[in-house]
Amino acid sequence: MKKKIHPDNYRLVVFQDLNNEQTYLTRSTVATDETIKLDGTEYPLVKVHISASSHPYFTGEERVLDIEGRVDKFKARAEAAQAAKDARIAAAKKQKTRAAAKAAKAADTSAE
Repeated sequence: MKKKIHPDNYRLVVFQDLNNEQTYLTRSTVATDETIKLDGTEYPLVKVHISASSHPYFTGEERVLDIEGRVDKFKARAEAAQAAKDARIAAAKKQKTRAAAKAAKAADTSAE
């Protein structure tokens, strides 16, 4: 085996899941300032937000997502975009009609 391929600070570390307070004692090189007493011995502590003991994939818990809310939000955005498009088209038609009327009035005034 090659010499000195592992870091010098490879030591026992406790990883603690913040969701269910489950702890895992393993070896790691992670740097941490916190410590925990486990089985009468003090170890460095790393707190994690999710682990195999709390992840839905590993626990079998199925979480229901708000799919209907997402669909409703998408439909509302699509309707708002269509309404804005229709308003822009109506404004353009109105402006074109006004310009045509103004041009016709100017032509009538200049013809007199």
